[in-house]
Amino acid sequence: MKKRSVVLLQKTRLLKSIPNFLTICNSLCGFAAILLLLPISESTSTENAIGIFVICSVMIFSAMIFDVFDGLAARLLNAVSLHGIQMDSLSDMVTFGVTPAVMVAAASKCFFNWDMTLWQHVYIYLLCSVYIGGAALRLATYNVNATLKTKSSDKFSGLPSPGGAAAVCVAIFFLRANISFSEEYLRLAGWLLPLYSAILGLLMNSRIPYIHAGKWLMSIRRNRKKLPLVVLMLAVVVCFRVNGLTFLTLAYIFSGPVMLIFERIYRKRGKVNGQ
Repeated sequence: MKKRSVVLLQKTRLLKSIPNFLTICNSLCGFAAILLLLPISESTSTENAIGIFVICSVMIFSAMIFDVFDGLAARLLNAVSLHGIQMDSLSDMVTFGVTPAVMVAAASKCFFNWDMTLWQHVYIYLLCSVYIGGAALRLATYNVNATLKTKSSDKFSGLPSPGGAAAVCVAIFFLRANISFSEEYLRLAGWLLPLYSAILGLLMNSRIPYIHAGKWLMSIRRNRKKLPLVVLMLAVVVCFRVNGLTFLTLAYIFSGPVMLIFERIYRKRGKVNGQ
């Protein structure tokens, strides 16, 4: 009987370690992407460099899968803990905070053909720093809210860090699919990418409401009316591929400000009607 209890306890501990293992896999994907970015230099051709950026983006999307499943595993195995929350945010900081910013910085330098002035270096550094700082503050706020149990269950306050990372990755996919490799086009991309990432960093720390995509998808069983919308989104990705994925990602980013505007209009109308 005692041996059975020990074996059962060991199995329970092993099962409850699964969420942490998945979280570590998340951070390792980010670390692998950073290692892939390090060798990029002036001797790397633009085409090869963009290929590396695409692989890094795939690694980040792989990390998102681990990020989804570690939370699901923690809830299913009743292994939710403060330790797990902290660990999850640290992994997210590596994969969805540092890695996209490093990728944007490397891509911008590559698109400028490494022929840059001091001010261009400063421009890239400062705007990528806004993204990293935004991700760090966003994850710290998430941890505090999760600890105090004040976090909304169906909406995020501000763009979630995986959403910001996805937006960066989709931009890389879009450039790879549509790039002409002309010097003017590449230099324009070199200017716009850091600015784009900085805007994402600011959105992470805004009070703009964003739908919790994971919980929204999980709620389809209870609300079948959402199913046609999911089918439509899948059809857009299948038919238009990278451009379709880009459209859906940008639609999600803009959905927050649009929801905020409609909420404010609704409140104003409510106040007018109340008077």
